Amino acid sequence: MPPLPPQERFSRPAILLHWAIFLLVALAYLAIEMRGPKGSDSRVFWTATHFWAGCSVLILSVVRVAWRSYRSPPAPLADLPVMQFLSKAAHLALYIFIIVQPILGILTVNLAGHPVNLAGLGSFTVIGPDHDLAKSMKTIHETLGNVFYWVIGLHALAALWHHFIKRDATLRRII
Repeated sequence: MPPLPPQERFSRPAILLHWAIFLLVALAYLAIEMRGPKGSDSRVFWTATHFWAGCSVLILSVVRVAWRSYRSPPAPLADLPVMQFLSKAAHLALYIFIIVQPILGILTVNLAGHPVNLAGLGSFTVIGPDHDLAKSMKTIHETLGNVFYWVIGLHALAALWHHFIKRDATLRRII
């Protein structure tokens, strides 16, 4: 396939932010699955990795939204109105997820009475303890994380469907 003209691709910063956030979200999921039993060195390491990845996702997400407001993405490819609606809805959900999920994680830790520790940078607290609210926040954070396994998977499947079945440039625009 010939290269896409620049106006039909996402900008280099948008592409870099997309894939960096993808890798960090994948790392956050990996870390939470690998963490090990309470009190173990493994749990300490993977929990710290999860916190680092989540906070990094939040920072890069803010940068990504700012970049998107500065530099609009390329015009959508022609498609059925229902497909355009689903695409916009999925992308909005993903943007909400990459911003809200790390915030919920930070609040969960702080409400449980602990600072968020980022090795090498120290720790921070944005809200005081409230153990009852911490339990609810943890449930929301975990539930949203589980829901987004599916949303992320559907997003990836849609990209592959566009590339291999529809054979359009949707996936190539973000690579």
